[in-house]
Amino acid sequence: MPNPTAAMLVIGDEILSGRTRDANMHFLAGELTKHGITLAEVRVVSDQEQAIIHAVHALSAEYDHLFTSGGIGPTHDDITADCVAAAFGVRIDVRDDARALLQAHYDNSGQELNAARLRMARIPDGATLIDNPVSVAPGFTIENVHVMAGVPSVFQAMVASVLPTLTGGAPLLSQSLRIDRGEGDIAGPLGDLAARYSDLSIGSYPFQKNGAFGSNIVIRGFDGARIDAAIAELAEIFA
Repeated sequence: MPNPTAAMLVIGDEILSGRTRDANMHFLAGELTKHGITLAEVRVVSDQEQAIIHAVHALSAEYDHLFTSGGIGPTHDDITADCVAAAFGVRIDVRDDARALLQAHYDNSGQELNAARLRMARIPDGATLIDNPVSVAPGFTIENVHVMAGVPSVFQAMVASVLPTLTGGAPLLSQSLRIDRGEGDIAGPLGDLAARYSDLSIGSYPFQKNGAFGSNIVIRGFDGARIDAAIAELAEIFA
């Protein structure tokens, strides 16, 4: 039975403008791989209502899980929660349990739970909260969509809260072998190997170092013995 699938939706003008480098995709991909969930697509959209709603509709329908990052803070351009509510056709408002979390946090820190901060307690009807041990303001899950913060430390904490609740499959295994020859020299034998091991994913990642060309061959799959056999055969071919 194939592993569950997932997509990631990265939301934010700062990502598309190049002002901020996204680190969350790399982290999520690694965690999902370990959990046996296949990250099959990543999409980046701007802070525009229709772009977010369209992407949520499309990706949540296509994959078993959709993870979003960004746009759930206290400022006017944090519109992700509203857009997800709109995508599912449900009401969104300040929810008592989310408000209580924020109230306790800001009381303890001697700060006011003002109108801007209270925006982070607005949760769509029917959603469950995602714990945020870093800065308290929760994310949420509605149907198969997990809505999380864009700040990497908070995103990572929220992923750690969500993953234990999801059913995964077999972890994806991988091995790599460095071959100090150009891709043009190895492409033929590598293609033949890929055909013999069609149950595995075999990728070639070229590099250039000190004027010489080479490639790192990465073999991925769910059967460790098959990967061992393919790596051994690859090593013998290019010995």
